Amino acid sequence: MLPPERTPRQRIIDLITGTRLSSYQLAQMLGIPERQVEEHLTHVVKTIARNKTRQFILDPARCQDCDFVFRDRSRLTSPSRCPHCRSEAIAAPRYGIDLSAPQLNPHYS
Repeated sequence: MLPPERTPRQRIIDLITGTRLSSYQLAQMLGIPERQVEEHLTHVVKTIARNKTRQFILDPARCQDCDFVFRDRSRLTSPSRCPHCRSEAIAAPRYGIDLSAPQLNPHYS
C-alpha cells in the first residue's frame, strides 16, 4: 500500500513506473473513480515530460475483435468503439513510465 500523504498524481507516478497499468487498475489501487485517474494522467504526462530521465509510455487501446490498434489516438481515455468493425470490445490502453537516458525530444511511445 502506498503512503496516503502523497498526492494521487504522485501515487500514480509511483504505481506506473517500471510497469504498465490500465486506468481501471489504477482506480482500484488508489480507491478513486476511473475518470479521476484519467484526469490525473493528463497532468502526469506533463510532469514526466519535464523530467529528462523518465519517459511516459502509452500502450494503445486495441479492438479485441479485429485487432485494430488505436496508435494515432491523442486522448488518454479508452475509445468507445472500433472505427473498423464497430465493435465495443476494446482492450483499454495501458500506461507506464520508463527510466531512460536523457533525450532531446521526450515523446509518447
